[in-house]
Amino acid sequence: MGHPVLFLRSLIFTIVMVVSTIVWACVCFLAAPLPYNKRFFVTARWNVFMIWCLKVICGIRYEIKGAENFPDAPAIVLSKHQSAWETIFLLPNMPRPLVFVFKKEILYIPFFGWAMALLRMIPIDRKQGKNAFMDVVRHGKRRLADGQWIIMFPEGTRIPVGKAGKYKSGGTRLAIETGAVVVPIAHNSGECWPKNSFIKRPGLVTVSIGKPISPEGLTPDGMMQQVENWIESEMRVISPHAYNAG
Repeated sequence: MGHPVLFLRSLIFTIVMVVSTIVWACVCFLAAPLPYNKRFFVTARWNVFMIWCLKVICGIRYEIKGAENFPDAPAIVLSKHQSAWETIFLLPNMPRPLVFVFKKEILYIPFFGWAMALLRMIPIDRKQGKNAFMDVVRHGKRRLADGQWIIMFPEGTRIPVGKAGKYKSGGTRLAIETGAVVVPIAHNSGECWPKNSFIKRPGLVTVSIGKPISPEGLTPDGMMQQVENWIESEMRVISPHAYNAG
């Protein structure tokens, strides 16, 4: 597919995303008095619409492998991070309402951040250092007890396809503090929507769900090593062409 066509499709998607964000933020404000699960459902319809638009406008499809591995228990989801795609996709496609841990500055983004503020997310102030993590633990315990799952991206930032970032142990520290299992997720969204790329390329995103990892008897670093090993091994199954042989 030629670059002009890709550019046009990406431009149309961007316009639709901006307009729908403004409209849907207003819908979220109207839904604010509803019980939380209903409010979450209403908000997540924007995500469903965006994933549908990416399919129809940009040709980005998806498949889910390993859905049977989702536990019926409190869980912390630790996902590979390559694109903005998974931040949109994962919210409405997990068995439980998700709680994102993110820097508080996101709440200041017009419309999008305002709508996020209506949900039970965990914004953190990175300037607070260790105190920020204690806030995550305190709020995380409450969210897990309320039946929500917590999601974090252990690499911290979007990583190019075929590469691995430094896996930080905040998610597994939280798992050990709360006793929740960790669900690792691998995917190749960066092949269709790379970091900082305006162009979205058609293709199939494979989202692979790993078996839950219990924190029992593990250290944060040891548990994160298991998470990293599974995700990076699975990435070589999903995107073998992106990794050098051997």
